[in-house]
Amino acid sequence: MDLKTLKKIDNFLLFNFLAKDQENAKEIIEAGEGYIVPGIVSSDFERIEDGIQKVKELKEVTPIVSIGLGDNGNPANWDKVLEIAAGSNPGHINQPFEKSSYSRGYLNAKGLDQAVNGLVVPSGKVGYVKVSGMEIKVEDLVDLALSMGINSIKFMPLKGTTHLEELVYLCKVAAKKGITAIEPAGGISADNIADIVGAVRDTGIPVFMPHVFGSTIDKETGRTIPEEVAKIIAKVRG
Repeated sequence: MDLKTLKKIDNFLLFNFLAKDQENAKEIIEAGEGYIVPGIVSSDFERIEDGIQKVKELKEVTPIVSIGLGDNGNPANWDKVLEIAAGSNPGHINQPFEKSSYSRGYLNAKGLDQAVNGLVVPSGKVGYVKVSGMEIKVEDLVDLALSMGINSIKFMPLKGTTHLEELVYLCKVAAKKGITAIEPAGGISADNIADIVGAVRDTGIPVFMPHVFGSTIDKETGRTIPEEVAKIIAKVRG
């Protein structure tokens, strides 16, 4: 599975929103004009079978579903994500960086071609990220990702625009060295999405896929609000 084959705004921009159920997925795909990868998070499911069933349900209305770690990117959920993916062929999964290459190989061995990202954490310093709590230069991280067969890097928590300068640097290095996608998450909303997309627009990154959760989810129902999705799409189009 390759995110590059999906329809994108300005040929580089996609969005990931959580979908409560099949109907919610349809709503957000329509509100997002098709530039949406609906997702679930593994932490919402006590039983692996329930996660598998949810992905299969969503795949009836979309070609690709993203499985997230959940619990604010808790790396301990990596194997849960992997088990759900192995039983459902979602197309895209989120993994801690140190588990990403293994996960991709495990799924490939089962005949499942998946887009697998590797999660890294902002360091607070431009040019550096954290992996397993250790600081590493962005250039070294990208080289390591490519050597591991990982073509997408998740950057979380962005905290809105707090780590935007670090994100831009990551995008520039990744684009130059041949990484396909950068996926930021954390504190992204209609209020700051135009600034975030505008900052990375000229970095050359082939695919930029913000994960937008909290700001678009109805706290009572757990459903992603289509009107909020439409608002975000409108903001990035200026």
